Amino acid sequence: MINEYISLYGKRLYGLCVKLCGNTVDADDLYQETWLKAYQKIMQYDTVRSFEGWITGICVNTYRDLLRKQKRSPVYNQFSSTEEKDLLLENVAADANEDFSDLHAAIDRLPEKMRTTVILHYFHGLDEKKTAEALKVPAGTIKSRLHQAKKLLRKELAYESDLQF
Repeated sequence: MINEYISLYGKRLYGLCVKLCGNTVDADDLYQETWLKAYQKIMQYDTVRSFEGWITGICVNTYRDLLRKQKRSPVYNQFSSTEEKDLLLENVAADANEDFSDLHAAIDRLPEKMRTTVILHYFHGLDEKKTAEALKVPAGTIKSRLHQAKKLLRKELAYESDLQF
């Protein structure tokens, strides 16, 4: 049963893991941990809800747990250098003619709740309702976070004349 879900949702979930973590090593761990938790909690899955929303919620919550652990660790540093982070951002798939590195960097600097909302909605393609389900917040909160995030991004990227949301 879980194998069917992995084949249906695995690729999109892995893409979310990479976007949240910013590197494939941590994304691999998050992806595996997410499916392990889903396997352990499959009997709690409410078939009325979409499975994608359910598994996305598990992934986001697992990611948040990871962030909390990292904040408590005095030796944690996700990137060994800014060059490593820049290299990762350069490898993010995008149209060959367009450079979105400034936008990706600005999104990375958003407060975590806004950043996660933006990633789920714009990069993972979840609509507001599914994003709200995944984050376990009201849909109005998602609208507010997206609005505030766009406002902050516009301000930070004011020199980008063709930036559209």
